Amino acid sequence: MTDQQQVKARVQQFAGAECPSILVNNAGISSIGTVESTSEEEFDRVFRVNVKGFYNCMQACIPLMKSNGGGVILNMASIAGSSALADRFAYSMSKGAVIAMTLSVARDYLSCNIRCNCISPARIHTPFVDDYLRKTYPGGEEEMFEKLSKAQPIGRMGEPEEVAALALFLCSDQASFITGVDYLLDGGFTNLRG
Repeated sequence: MTDQQQVKARVQQFAGAECPSILVNNAGISSIGTVESTSEEEFDRVFRVNVKGFYNCMQACIPLMKSNGGGVILNMASIAGSSALADRFAYSMSKGAVIAMTLSVARDYLSCNIRCNCISPARIHTPFVDDYLRKTYPGGEEEMFEKLSKAQPIGRMGEPEEVAALALFLCSDQASFITGVDYLLDGGFTNLRG
């Protein structure tokens, strides 16, 4: 994701069989810390994967989509990109950039029949969450899992299948009138807290 030449080579390899019509940018890494506690190395690491990686993939795919009559780009952002989350400075910054990139690409490629949207999930129960809890709260994983689940007004974390269902819809022809949108998939976290 972070090496532009490798990304272009891989896309060209896939494009040999068929031009890509859908790109889902879903790679990402997390980071915990404030602006003061985030080192320059950590900041650069998060930006390289979460922002530059998406840029590299879009830059490699858009020319092929244009030559093929259009396509769909779906970027995975996060509620951290538009909501204030404590101790998530670099991660939040990177996901805010993903939202901004989505809007920019959606606007710039309207005439090329390329739609671009993003999904901003809240906490989704994945192996990443389980691993984070195991490493960060040894012996207290269940208690912290319950606390994090209840932080969402709906009372639970989302499931990967729920994200996949929205992604599938946004990449389908049924969503042909949708572009330049950041979809909150957050169990009410953004609008129903407090």
